Amino acid sequence: MRIALAQLNVTVGDLSGNAARIAEAARSAAAQGAHLLLTPELSLCGYPPEDLLLRPAFVEACLSQLQQLAAELASLPLAVVVGLPLALPKAALRERSVQAAPCFNGAAVLQGGQVITQYAKRELPNYQVFDERRYFVSGRDAGQGACVFDVGGHRCALLICEDAWFDEPAQAARAAGAVHLLVLNASPFHLGKPAEREARMAQTARSVGLPLVFAHLVGGQDEVVFDGASFAVDAQGQLTARAPMWQEDLLLIDDGQGSVAPLPEPEAQVWGALVTGVRDYLGKSGFPGAIIGLSGGIDSALVLAVAVDALGADKVRAVMMPSPYTADISWIDARDMADRLGVRYDEIRIDGLFEGFRGSLDPLFEGRPFDTTEENLQARIRGTLLMALSNKFGSLVLTTGNKSEMATGYCTLYGDMAGGFAVIKDVAKTLVFRLARWRNREQEVIPLRIIERPPSAELRPNQKDEDSLPPYEVLDAILQRYMEEDASVEQLLAEGFDAAQVERVTRLIKISEYKRRQAPIGIRITHRSFGRDWRYPITNRFRA
Repeated sequence: MRIALAQLNVTVGDLSGNAARIAEAARSAAAQGAHLLLTPELSLCGYPPEDLLLRPAFVEACLSQLQQLAAELASLPLAVVVGLPLALPKAALRERSVQAAPCFNGAAVLQGGQVITQYAKRELPNYQVFDERRYFVSGRDAGQGACVFDVGGHRCALLICEDAWFDEPAQAARAAGAVHLLVLNASPFHLGKPAEREARMAQTARSVGLPLVFAHLVGGQDEVVFDGASFAVDAQGQLTARAPMWQEDLLLIDDGQGSVAPLPEPEAQVWGALVTGVRDYLGKSGFPGAIIGLSGGIDSALVLAVAVDALGADKVRAVMMPSPYTADISWIDARDMADRLGVRYDEIRIDGLFEGFRGSLDPLFEGRPFDTTEENLQARIRGTLLMALSNKFGSLVLTTGNKSEMATGYCTLYGDMAGGFAVIKDVAKTLVFRLARWRNREQEVIPLRIIERPPSAELRPNQKDEDSLPPYEVLDAILQRYMEEDASVEQLLAEGFDAAQVERVTRLIKISEYKRRQAPIGIRITHRSFGRDWRYPITNRFRA
């Protein structure tokens, strides 16, 4: 049997556009002799649709679009599996309290212009970025058992995402006569996730002794990105096919075998995530381009390089805004980098604006020394100028703060945090350096001096980040254990971290929550980001 896996980049809510992508993939698969086309989870409506699912009109529109798609594909000699929300009859539910119009994370099999069978997801994830129990009723509560159907004499079973992470749904499929497992998936990327998925699906295949194919989304949706890398494993759990990461693809699998694209190294995976996130957030939202405040430092340099790779140099504008404390080498390096990447570059000196603000405030600040107030004024002047350019020209301001800064509050509300999308919000500072060197491996687009200079906000004379923060190697190590892995202070001390540094970092994390709540969304590249993964109360006196 020839199976085609449609690795699609769909857009939430674009039902007709998504249906057109599915139809195009179906026609291509049929032309290449496929017997079945498998699309990703919720491919018809996009993933995650969030509170759109609470609107009956949305679910009804999905069902209507499915019927139109079935009619359009009626003449094709193959079965097409489509992911969509399903509204099943109340009578199908067992005794339990549910919404008035229950919705299921489902899949429908189209053939000959008809829906020949449908399946409701049984295992609903509710961890990390997943919140499916808010929106869906488990298929188990509707009496959903195995969904097995015939394709050219081969018995195939449907599983959706989390179903395949548990043994029971796959075992039920085998007991119902399945000889192939078909998994629809929308699994948000984080570092290590592609290999983790393959290992878990290999375990499932081995446990039931059946081959498994896995169709996965690709593309960005708000803060999450999907990496593609759809794949197949045989009954022994051996990888037999894999689609490329970060691009749409139609992966053909003949009797379990297909081409195997390599998994890129970690830095390449993160770069692909950042580029995909920027391209799709701006593109799907309709922004004509991006504006970046370029400082001559490594964070803004990295964001500029990502933006150019994502959008093209013609859609990116860099603005340098020197203050009285900006070193000459900063604007020299900023000009150099803008020239290397071929983006529009403007300079707006803020000395006069800064002095104007200070002059207005001097009578109120009389007798008080220069402190972070004046530092923040400079950042807020820059934020105001960038937002003015955004309003006038329609381009989106990309902020340049990294995860280490977001964690510790080393950023200014309404200043460097002003903007619409935080590209490296989930990228720790040490990883920023690694990514910069990785991007320069073939061509030096980020001037080496930017990478080698000690980081500085340049908001007061001779300022260095380490004046306010621990060394980034220490900070990021504590951040990983405490924030990403939920280690306690006692565990950190037992592991040998310095007590004063632990106290300093964990305190900064706790008191900076109010800032993070006001930060723009950003691309998630770890398993625990400062986004929907992190839901701590702002007012909070717990200190362990």
